[in-house]
Amino acid sequence: MSAPPTPVTVDPRLGAVLPAGAVRLVATAPVVLLDPALPPALAARFADELGAVPAGPADDVPAGAVLLVPGLDPHAPAGAELLEAVAVMDRLRSPGGCPWDAEQTHESLLRYLVEETYELYDALAAGDTAATREELGDVLLQVLFHARVAAESPHGFDVDDVAAELVAKLVGRHPHVFAEESGVVTATDQDVRWEELKATEKRRNSVLDGVALAQPAAALLAKYVSRATRAGVPPELLGAAVPDGPPAAVVASYLAGGDPEGELRAAATALGEHLRAVEARLPTPADGTPRRTTAEDWRTYWE
Repeated sequence: MSAPPTPVTVDPRLGAVLPAGAVRLVATAPVVLLDPALPPALAARFADELGAVPAGPADDVPAGAVLLVPGLDPHAPAGAELLEAVAVMDRLRSPGGCPWDAEQTHESLLRYLVEETYELYDALAAGDTAATREELGDVLLQVLFHARVAAESPHGFDVDDVAAELVAKLVGRHPHVFAEESGVVTATDQDVRWEELKATEKRRNSVLDGVALAQPAAALLAKYVSRATRAGVPPELLGAAVPDGPPAAVVASYLAGGDPEGELRAAATALGEHLRAVEARLPTPADGTPRRTTAEDWRTYWE
């Protein structure tokens, strides 16, 4: 009776990738066998690329044979499960997958994106680790879903395009990390540099360009204040540009029949309009470089 084949564990999450330590063993094997438990698509890849064949009766195995069996690689790089998530999403949208998933569009998924984002916010705010892990997964599902829908468009993109653009953005906006640029020592320095790099990349004319207007009014107002602060607007000018009153004023407004959400949105809109008007009066560099404003610049042109 011939010796049993030498098992080589391959991680289905990584695709048709052999462990580094098994490459020579597989290359010199007289035959490479496929365990029946391997996913069909993965088995087909190994059959095409290695000439592997389905495992048969033990008596037919030649000496030195290798058997590819599925299993999790303990040394797999971080992110291996993301590949599995992409594969699952692809299966759901492909023929023979889930009819509901196959029918979804960017538009039909919008409400789920908003809902899942708020649920993640609640989990984080509550400090609930288990819920945070789950809700992060639900938000990730929305990213994978929208990327998969986009991949089906004639001029769309896929999840790798999304990841590649993110990598390029992170590297490009951290030259002090990836290009050894000097001048960024503190988190505040990085805030300022981040906004300068964004302005250059996106050719923005205003510090408020790119702010999502559909977000809740309080978040919108806070975002405007954040952008203005990063641009150097003094706190006293921002404080004078919006109505006075503690959070209790929101409750009082609601109880009096008012619309605190509308009032906050109106305040945010008024602040945004004023900031843009001031920006229009600020001097613009003649050489086309991003405008760098100081607190004194904003004070001078504020009225």
